[in-house]
Amino acid sequence: MPDEETKKPESTTPETTAPAKEEPAPVKTQHTLSLGRGKKLNYTATAGRMAMKNAQGETEAHIYFTAYTLDGVSDVAKRPLTFVFNGGPGSASVWLHLGALGPQRVKMHDEGWMPTPPFVLEPNPNTWLDQTDLVFVDPVGTGYSRATKPDHNKKFWGLKGDLESVGEFIRLYLVQNGRWTSPLFLAGESYGTTRSAGLAGHLINKGIAFNGIILISTVLNFQTLHFDRGNDLPHSVYLPTYAATAWYHGKLAPELQKRPLKDVLREVEDYAATDYTVALMKGDRLTAAERAAVVQKVAAYTGLSPEYVDLTNLRVDIMRFCKELLRAQRLTVGRLDSRFKAEDATPVSEMFEFDPSMTAIMPPYTSMFNAYARGTLKYESEVEYQALSFEVNQNWEYDKGQYPDTSDMLRSAFAKNPHMRLFVAQGYYDLATPHFAAEYTLNHMDLPSTARDNITWAYYEAGHMFYLDVKSLAQFRKDLTPFLKV
Repeated sequence: MPDEETKKPESTTPETTAPAKEEPAPVKTQHTLSLGRGKKLNYTATAGRMAMKNAQGETEAHIYFTAYTLDGVSDVAKRPLTFVFNGGPGSASVWLHLGALGPQRVKMHDEGWMPTPPFVLEPNPNTWLDQTDLVFVDPVGTGYSRATKPDHNKKFWGLKGDLESVGEFIRLYLVQNGRWTSPLFLAGESYGTTRSAGLAGHLINKGIAFNGIILISTVLNFQTLHFDRGNDLPHSVYLPTYAATAWYHGKLAPELQKRPLKDVLREVEDYAATDYTVALMKGDRLTAAERAAVVQKVAAYTGLSPEYVDLTNLRVDIMRFCKELLRAQRLTVGRLDSRFKAEDATPVSEMFEFDPSMTAIMPPYTSMFNAYARGTLKYESEVEYQALSFEVNQNWEYDKGQYPDTSDMLRSAFAKNPHMRLFVAQGYYDLATPHFAAEYTLNHMDLPSTARDNITWAYYEAGHMFYLDVKSLAQFRKDLTPFLKV
């Protein structure tokens, strides 16, 4: 890899101590990352799988992880340590690992578009490694992590089991690496924010308190995302992101299109939280005049025709919006990042053929992690690396009814640890976990004023994985740097 020197791997424990047929010990390799202007980071990478055992001591699964620790630290027990995971829930940590936080990054176009294969890695000048050690965790069923028997999957593929297994991984990592006195952070993206909020509440009861939680593209309360009949909340919280998307693609009315994005968003957010919400609550009691006014407003803010808005009964769900906005151009916009667009085979359909923002990242990240794990980390496995497991997604048990919600666990963690801080990072073009939905959730947690003062918000003009955009990635690191200081 560019600007990286790799030495021979060494095991974390002597080979003679590993019993036959046991999981191989994690592999350690030493590296140097050049950051420019003569600055270098010497660090150790550790790649391996940790056994998850039941109360009888039987191994039921192995969790794969990649850890990066800075060399030459005088007192490692006092150095910050951050546990990182993505979402899905069937997603590996590869996206944050090779996209934002790790020492190497998949080279994409500057806006995040997919480059021409073959793909390459490049040094990541925006890595967090100079500020905190990093542990990237792949929950069971993702990455190289697997249950020992198919019957065990059910134990791990659910909200409760996931918190227990990832929480146990964190506890064991602190035990095995002597990091109990390190300042501790969690960083999660998407469902990883659901996990982070839950872990903060779960682990505080086990004596593990965090200095900070970093939520990247947040969903804690799933009622904000599910477009179900009778649940009008998503229509209100998605409207600002529809407006941002229409603004990006030049589909707003001229008087709105010429204004800065943030000015447009302030107006749409105010309407979404007031008149639009009231109108949706009225339902069939809306007068003809009231309905006509809402149709015109929603059409103006979404870039869709008044006729289309009227036919949707004032309620445009996400998939219809992605398909309708650029239908006349035979294009659809992305769900993960609505800046992305692609041509569908069937322009008249209601659903897009594929998410152009997802298909742009899957090949580069999947191929690069496979090459990186074997070639640089020296971790060898013929198990398929599951960057995103649809089997996990389809079999996940949310355990808390139709609308799972871990915001109360986060509130509990704040109440029990008043020193904990929260950093919330959102992309304006994120149609998977909209920024206004995150604001709604955190504004309804009933936090004391002292806890609200511990929350920092940051916004970026990109999508769900806003760090794909190099300008947003650099700004993200700049915004987060004060947060990681303890």
